Amino acid sequence: MPENIKVLPLVAEDPWLEPYAQDIQERYNRYKDKLNDIRSNFGSLTQFADAYLHLGFNYDTNLKGWHYREWAPSAHQLFLVGDFNDWSRTANPLTKNINGIWELFLPDTQYKNTFKHLSKFKVHVISNNGSHDRIPAYVRCAIQNEETKGFDGQHWAPEKEFKWTDGGFEPTNQKKEPVIYECHIGLAQEKEGVGSFKEFQEIVLPRVKKLGYNTLQIMAIQEHPYYGSYGYHVSNLFAVSSRFGSPDELKELVNAAHNMGIAVIMDLVHSHAVKNFGEGLIDFDGSGGQYFHAGDKGTHELWDSKLYNYGQPEVLQFLLSNVKFWLEEYHFDGYRFDGITSMLYYHHGNYMDFDHYDKYFKNLIDYESITYLQLANHLIHEIKPNAISIAEDMSGMPGLCRTNEEGGLDFDFRLGMGIPDYWIKILKEKRDEDWDIFEIWNVLSNRRWKERTIAYCESHDQALVGDKTLAFWLMDQEMYWHMKIGDESIVIERGIALHKMIRLITISLGGEGYLNFIGNEFGHPEWLDFPREGNNWSYKHARRQWSIADNPDLKYKFLQNFDQDMVQLIQKEHTLLALPAQQLNMDSSNNVIIFERNNLIFIFNFSTNQSIFDYRFFVPHSGEYKIVLNSDNIKYGGHGRVDESVSYFTQTYIDQVSQYLRVYVTNRTGLVLKKIN
Repeated sequence: MPENIKVLPLVAEDPWLEPYAQDIQERYNRYKDKLNDIRSNFGSLTQFADAYLHLGFNYDTNLKGWHYREWAPSAHQLFLVGDFNDWSRTANPLTKNINGIWELFLPDTQYKNTFKHLSKFKVHVISNNGSHDRIPAYVRCAIQNEETKGFDGQHWAPEKEFKWTDGGFEPTNQKKEPVIYECHIGLAQEKEGVGSFKEFQEIVLPRVKKLGYNTLQIMAIQEHPYYGSYGYHVSNLFAVSSRFGSPDELKELVNAAHNMGIAVIMDLVHSHAVKNFGEGLIDFDGSGGQYFHAGDKGTHELWDSKLYNYGQPEVLQFLLSNVKFWLEEYHFDGYRFDGITSMLYYHHGNYMDFDHYDKYFKNLIDYESITYLQLANHLIHEIKPNAISIAEDMSGMPGLCRTNEEGGLDFDFRLGMGIPDYWIKILKEKRDEDWDIFEIWNVLSNRRWKERTIAYCESHDQALVGDKTLAFWLMDQEMYWHMKIGDESIVIERGIALHKMIRLITISLGGEGYLNFIGNEFGHPEWLDFPREGNNWSYKHARRQWSIADNPDLKYKFLQNFDQDMVQLIQKEHTLLALPAQQLNMDSSNNVIIFERNNLIFIFNFSTNQSIFDYRFFVPHSGEYKIVLNSDNIKYGGHGRVDESVSYFTQTYIDQVSQYLRVYVTNRTGLVLKKIN
């Protein structure tokens, strides 16, 4: 290692990174240089991110009127058009300043009665690519035009400002040990249609509270023209998706969640944007680039979308301003950054195996996007220190969840994306008898030191049409015929047992946070398929059937009961906040895994038929132990083979030092024991 290279903590603690010490130092230097440059020109990073308070529409209380400003440096002319001027393309021209920003002022004295709350508008742009009506980049509300089916900007300026009542809420505990309920507003209802913020608040939010989840992660908040994109082809970064309700209705939902003690984070899509010309930002000023890289560099072929130019100062400001906007205006408690693997590398992770450290630091690395992510996380933690920042990265980039000063990218958590892939793989490819307990242990426990992971069995990715949920992989079509209590089925019995075990071992062993996708807690029986031409625009599979979970005659309630008790136990005992699990016993002949985490003993018997009386294993502390969770309990759809009233006392081994327990370990069962004396 060169003598002049400062050893950052990330490198000092991982000898495998020593050959890349200079790369990691340069990564940090680029971030620091950009941060210092911003501070010298704008005073602070937070002031730099105030662009949404200047660009777009903002009310001037002194001059009494609305300023409208738009960055379009290569455009020839801009005109504001809308119902306030009968959509005239010449009546309200903007003036261009030296920074490429066009501006216009609409005084109340002239426009108060015409440019008002819910007014519709666009900006008419004349440039090298012709003359077009476009939606302003910083628009805060966009609504679909019933006649054209395209979108118009909508002026959101209600007379009464929304009154927040969540002033005492801080997501402190959620940041320490997040238990996340991933959800989508539109599909959250049982009806065959699009759900609303109001319906979610009334029907789903109380369920989340009762189940014990402490964090909501909401998909598809930012406006997107195509519902079937699941919200990932965003057109308007600052606009709430109007199909779910109004901006104030979203605020009411967040406010209500906070008053229940639930944090709310959103999927933030800054990795790419929709290609739609009418609704999006593509070639806005006619230059061929502007917000996005020009040519092939600006196109993601697999996603059929556009890629931001993170090195362009105005684009950097646009995205950082968006980060601040949702935290400040809607009181969100953080973000799950979508698709950052695509951002980190010019190859976007396509068809790439990350099998050598060179692939994280040498060639095809998008340094500008990395700097953006470092700045974004700095900004998040500066604005809201307890906010949560989660990275969706499948590459395993070292340092992702270490602070910038340590040489990392400053995310709080990374998604453990290999875990759900692993569960699906063994369910598809292996008989139950062939499950390798050492492989299970390694997949769930192998993560980078000091980089916290959100573990999960399945997210929305595994629920989409073309794949199957865990419940469907386990039980498939049998779920249609044999989920009534009293209707015996060995397929359903196996599926319910393994569904519980997979969840319990994932939450207890797999990370420092946990995530579940809406409805999967009770084994929602079908895939997720949004209305599209291929399904005749049906909403049948774009909803959640809460009634089957609440039906006392169906077995879905067993899975929901178990999930609720599991989540509440894990939080009560602060399992996710603890150090990684300590392995106590690995028995491949009986397929038994036993480990300790934060003074709880977790016992898993994955055997298909071996129930073992008087099973003995060493424990780290002597005393009296009681069962605090038993997946074989009848209320969870089990057989009730274990007497939970029994106390288990340690016994001293022949070495007169070691302590062991003797427990009845039934097959396909997960047990949790706690030392009570």
